[in-house]
Amino acid sequence: MTTDESTPLLENTQAKAKTPLPKTQLGLVLFVLFTEPMSAQYIFPFINQLIRELGVTGGDDRKIGYYAGIIESLFFVTQALTVLSWSRLSDHVGRKPVLLIGLMGLSMSNLCFGLSRTFWALVASRCIAGALNGNAGVMKSIIGEITDNTNMAQAFALLPIVFSVGASIAPLFGGGLAKPHDHWPELFSGSFWVQYPYFLPCLVSASYAAFSFFITALFLGESLPSKRHGKVPHPEIPSIDAQIDPGSSPVPIGTLLKTYSVMIPIANYGILALVDIGFFALVPLFYSSPIEIGGLGLSPFAIGMCMMAFGIGNGLFQMLVTARAVDRFGPRRVFCSTILAFFPIIATFPAMNWVIQIQKEVGPAIWTLIVTQLLLWSVVNMSYGVIFVFITRASPNKYSLGTMNGLSQTTTSFARAVGPAAFTSLFAFSKEYNLLGGNLVYIVLLIVLCLLVFLSRCLPELKKDEP
Repeated sequence: MTTDESTPLLENTQAKAKTPLPKTQLGLVLFVLFTEPMSAQYIFPFINQLIRELGVTGGDDRKIGYYAGIIESLFFVTQALTVLSWSRLSDHVGRKPVLLIGLMGLSMSNLCFGLSRTFWALVASRCIAGALNGNAGVMKSIIGEITDNTNMAQAFALLPIVFSVGASIAPLFGGGLAKPHDHWPELFSGSFWVQYPYFLPCLVSASYAAFSFFITALFLGESLPSKRHGKVPHPEIPSIDAQIDPGSSPVPIGTLLKTYSVMIPIANYGILALVDIGFFALVPLFYSSPIEIGGLGLSPFAIGMCMMAFGIGNGLFQMLVTARAVDRFGPRRVFCSTILAFFPIIATFPAMNWVIQIQKEVGPAIWTLIVTQLLLWSVVNMSYGVIFVFITRASPNKYSLGTMNGLSQTTTSFARAVGPAAFTSLFAFSKEYNLLGGNLVYIVLLIVLCLLVFLSRCLPELKKDEP
């Protein structure tokens, strides 16, 4: 049986019963995937304070957003420039070698970030992290290869849980372990900890990436079909080779770029990432900005606690709701519905701004709005597990999964590169010049969200009983 490159792979097979998840290998993939939020999000509670202490703003706190946005975006800029190459390489040499390179790059870059004492050193360390890390796309390819259409949604629904747990732990140790000489002087009294006050959270993140490197090297099975020919497949990895013409190969990238059914889910993923990362970058900036300029004036520790609470609640929500919702309502309906929660999420920013200007302190009304905002964010996060299903099932064959996920990761990396710098800079610009009462940034975010709502209506219906 041959597979046409323009036709989704799983439309060519017959329906079958739901396949059990390959728990051990899937668990290893999720464990390694945990390095992504652990390495990316731990800097958010202290990055604004670090920029302030480096003195690059000249004492003007309204400009912190410009520099913080650059730091937060650099990882995604360099990742966007390299992730497609890493993903296409994984289609030829295997998933595992590329993962090992990425994990080593994350570990090295996190150590460099903690030892940086100039703005340009921070820039260099984040560039290293992005350039050497193509892991996110590769790990989604692995999940697509060790599952089929009967259990794929269930597997991808676990990804937001991983990022939610990471979103709770990373900001917690990022904010809680910053400046350890102030919190635990008897343990961190040396001059090193005074000179490098943010090294400890960076060390924790780097250590986890290094540990994941060894776990991957020792236990993770290779999932790329062409690298398992002539070998006994790992007992938990389905043998998909019989479903595909042995002569199959990755579809040319030019063909993928011209295929409507391929580009629609990728476009949705990119715009979703743009809105989400813009919101994610605005949260710590808005929470930490002084009340005088329309922020909440929260400490790094308080911000870390808020993000930890969100991570725990979001993880539980995804675990209990996402897979059940997809089974009952279908991927398209779930995706189109959940992204609508972004509208009230964005509206809470000017609402909190209005309340804080009246009360001049963070009281019960503000905390109620914070909780509402984070609860609705959990609803939005359901959309990630769903869009991964659309991208995987749009692949012409499983030999092209690396390229498919490389394209999608390139798109979302560009979006995440533009998002933090654009929206944090627009936040600073809105506050500095009092544009629309300092709320221009939220209007722009709403306009981008409307584009996402339009694109979501272009997604195809997926039959949940398709194999």
